[in-house]
Amino acid sequence: MSKILIIEDEEAIAELEKDYLELSGFDVVIETKGDMGLNRALGEEFNLIILDLMLPNVDGFEICKKIREEKNTPIIMVSAKKDDIDKIRGLGLGADDYMTKPFSPSELVARVKAHMARYARLVGSGMKENDIIEIRGIKIDKTARRVYVNGEEKVFTTKEFDLLTFLAENPNHVFTKEELFQEIWDMESIGDIATVTVHIKKIREKIEVNTSKPQYIETIWGVGYRFKV
Repeated sequence: MSKILIIEDEEAIAELEKDYLELSGFDVVIETKGDMGLNRALGEEFNLIILDLMLPNVDGFEICKKIREEKNTPIIMVSAKKDDIDKIRGLGLGADDYMTKPFSPSELVARVKAHMARYARLVGSGMKENDIIEIRGIKIDKTARRVYVNGEEKVFTTKEFDLLTFLAENPNHVFTKEELFQEIWDMESIGDIATVTVHIKKIREKIEVNTSKPQYIETIWGVGYRFKV
C-alpha cells in the first residue's frame, strides 16, 4: 500500500485530506509541526508528501529544500497564499505541484494519483538507485564516487577511491602489492609497488580510527593487504 505523509498544521484540513486519501486506498500519516514533519519525511520512506506552506517551527519552503537534498519523493505543496511568487519559489525548490486553498479533496486525490504514477514511470525508466557498498560504518557510493565514514564525507583521489572500492568489493581476499598495482593502475608493477603502499597509508588516514591498529585494511606481512569484514 502506498504511504503518504501530510504535513499540515490545520488539523481539520489534514483529517479531511486523510479521509479522502484513505478511501482511495492510501496509507496516510499526519504531522502538524514543521520540524516533526521534516524529521519524519527524512527518516521514513513515503510515496508522496503533501506539504503546507505556513507551518510552526519550520516552514514549507525550508522543508521542501531539505527533502530535495536527500530524496526525490513527489511533493505537492499547498497554501492559502495565491501569490505567483510563492508558487514559483515552491516549484523552484523542487515541489512537483502547488495547490491553492481552498481546493476540493477529490482534486487533491486526482493530483496525488497522477504524480505517483508519473514518479513510478520515471523510476521504472531509468532512475536507478546508486550502487553503494556499506561495511561497518563505511559507505562507498560507487555511482557518485563519494565515501562516508560514520556519516562524515571524506575526500578521496581517483586512485584512492578505486583502490578502496576494489578491496571492499573483495573482502577477506589477500592481494599482493603487485596484484593491486596491476588492477588499479592497469600496468605491470615494474618495481613501483611503493605506489600501493603510499595509497594504502593515505586511505587508512581517512577511514581508520587508529592507523597503527587498522580495523579495515589489514597488512598481511610478506604477502600484501586485505579488507577485513
